[in-house]
Amino acid sequence: MAPTLEVIEQTRTYPTDAGDHDRLSHYAPKDKIMEAMVNGVPVVALCGKVWIPSRDPQRFPVCPECKEIWESFEPGDDE
Repeated sequence: MAPTLEVIEQTRTYPTDAGDHDRLSHYAPKDKIMEAMVNGVPVVALCGKVWIPSRDPQRFPVCPECKEIWESFEPGDDE
């Protein structure tokens, strides 16, 4: 009998810039974002993501779900 050989493929990922590669810019009310940045409290984006803003949002692409929700609002909607 010949010995059997099992091949196990291992995939490793390495973070780039503290995980920035998977970050997106999200839409949320400006006053809530300012409060979150000043007080360090979480804010809820249009898509439902909860996070504490700490990085420049211009460095990241816009969340497609937030963008779709934002574009579905009628002009003048305050909600």
